[in-house]
Amino acid sequence: MKLILKLGLLAWKQVTRHRLRSLLTIAGVGVGMFLYTAVETLQFSLRQATHSKAQETTLVVYRENRFCPMTSRLPEYYLTDIRKIPGVVEVIPIQIRVNNCGASLDVITFRGVPPGTLLDYNPDLEIVAGNSEDWTRRDDAALVGHHFAARRGLQPGDQFEAVGIRVEVAAIIRSPHAQDNNVAYVHLPFLQQASRVGLGTVTQFNVKVESPDLLEPVANQIDERFAADSAPTNTRPEMAFMAQTAQDLIEMIAFTRILGVGAVFAVMGLVANALLLIARARIQENAIYRTLGYSRRSIFSLMLWEGAILGLIGGFIGSLSATLFFHLQRFTLGNEGLTLAITPSLQVAAWGLALALLLGLLASLWPATVSSTQPIVSSLRRA
Repeated sequence: MKLILKLGLLAWKQVTRHRLRSLLTIAGVGVGMFLYTAVETLQFSLRQATHSKAQETTLVVYRENRFCPMTSRLPEYYLTDIRKIPGVVEVIPIQIRVNNCGASLDVITFRGVPPGTLLDYNPDLEIVAGNSEDWTRRDDAALVGHHFAARRGLQPGDQFEAVGIRVEVAAIIRSPHAQDNNVAYVHLPFLQQASRVGLGTVTQFNVKVESPDLLEPVANQIDERFAADSAPTNTRPEMAFMAQTAQDLIEMIAFTRILGVGAVFAVMGLVANALLLIARARIQENAIYRTLGYSRRSIFSLMLWEGAILGLIGGFIGSLSATLFFHLQRFTLGNEGLTLAITPSLQVAAWGLALALLLGLLASLWPATVSSTQPIVSSLRRA
């Protein structure tokens, strides 16, 4: 163990001795790992938003054969019938208004809900600035998710306008549910009138059931109840609904995985090329090490250490930069009313760092083999 640590210290001295070469290699690795971490952050955010959870108990009742919120219109009186279905715990009608139904980077989403129902339906909502009483008291007030507020630079008391709707920020909210952090909640009657859909019409109903086992039976009963009505419904678990709605986003983000794989191979090739050049430039130096008593295994380990150091430093810079970039910029992707926040994760950054270390080790295997198998005599004779 002591010998391994000494070889690591020697490898560090070799890396710092040739600063320009090492910095260029580290910069290349950093760029590659920045791209990889960015792609994995997209994938991670999508999985968090659309993958079903074992304890999921929420259904989304939507208009059958409708996709964009602007085309899904359900009578608000459905609320009474849905509440009567066995297994239903709570129901909330929601009117949704978005600035763009297609895939977009900056989506503004208004959700109209009954003001006295939201906090009871979703007790996980936390007020981080302002107070909910101002929202209840004013018809044009909004509860704004903290991601949305940070992206727009909003504070309680500020006013903003989008899609022809002007509201005042009453409070900033935080929720464990990603969707709540990227929308503005307003009063249902206010949004119905502002959207010109008329009172008594909503986009969807969110339904909480007693247990996950009741999701399918309750969904079937809801759809059967309104099958012959003027506005038939399609009811799905919330995560399944989001996954269906995010199909365009899923396809787009899946394509970025090719970029991530390309970045991985680029990093590996870059480190391998740099270490091969180092190995060829140090033929005489390695031969001297051998005459001083270093074994072939030590020379091999020395090159592995250099690859690990270059990969680790470059990976740290690239992964950390990508994480900070998404943390500061707070990008969102939207499609058909679904808002996906691109949320950085320390877990993804750790994966990137571990992968960079692994790539550095793999890339150094061939240069290490070349360095450790050179004959001593012929190496010393080289000019």
